[in-house]
Amino acid sequence: MGPRREPTARELRLGTELRRLREAAGLTAIEAAALLGVNRVQISQIESGVKGVSEQRLRRLASHYACTDEEFVDALVAMATDRTRGWWEEYRGLLPTSFLDLSELEHHARFLRHVAVLYVPGLLQTEDYSRAVFSSRLPELTSEEIELRIQHRKARQRFTIPYEAVIHEAALRIRVGDRATSRAQLGRLLELSEADHITVRVIPFDLDGFASASSTMTYVGGSVPKLDTVVRDALHGTAFIDSEAQLNTYRTSFRTVETASLDPGQSREFIHGLAKEL
Repeated sequence: MGPRREPTARELRLGTELRRLREAAGLTAIEAAALLGVNRVQISQIESGVKGVSEQRLRRLASHYACTDEEFVDALVAMATDRTRGWWEEYRGLLPTSFLDLSELEHHARFLRHVAVLYVPGLLQTEDYSRAVFSSRLPELTSEEIELRIQHRKARQRFTIPYEAVIHEAALRIRVGDRATSRAQLGRLLELSEADHITVRVIPFDLDGFASASSTMTYVGGSVPKLDTVVRDALHGTAFIDSEAQLNTYRTSFRTVETASLDPGQSREFIHGLAKEL
């Protein structure tokens, strides 16, 4: 397998997990290369996502690293051998790489959880709401760039896996567009909340002593828990978080937010009340 020009986030994650296994085994890259019968550069390229790895070599590495978690190794093999060219590839070279990486991550996810504070989650947005959001970006986007982002977002919305969104009242009240856009967005949320695979919960302003929903995050369930990912919007792009310690923190954070929010039925009533005010 030859070197890649630009590894995807999924390919980088595979390399990261193999490096973590090697380090947990107390082996250097040189020692791992000797066990596999290759040179150190090849191990470094695999761990940096620049070079792929076959199933046979991956399983040999896992064995050398004394990894006995068969389910985890099988999941890594699936990542290494998957040759899917998803729908997002048509946007390569047209949108930032993080857009494509997020689409691929969602495509392989078992479930999605989202905490929203300022905006309605992208997967639940109407086209007009998305357009208003993208039109407010700085530096300004061209009309072509905006339309590409909207079409990409609409494609992402064709998901069927379990999805739970916990949305703060602030995100429901802030008008990113006009009154009609906000009214239509609330109506869309009510419609989607009835879907079997979508759960919408609301955190109202009058919830006492609650500060856990201070930031937006998306929690993406991997094929095994060790391969979960948290997605955060950073100042200069999208951040993909995958260290076990941070994942545990975000798991706890989401459970706290979920427990404090209104139940789905109460949330629908709350959203309906807001829509009547518009």
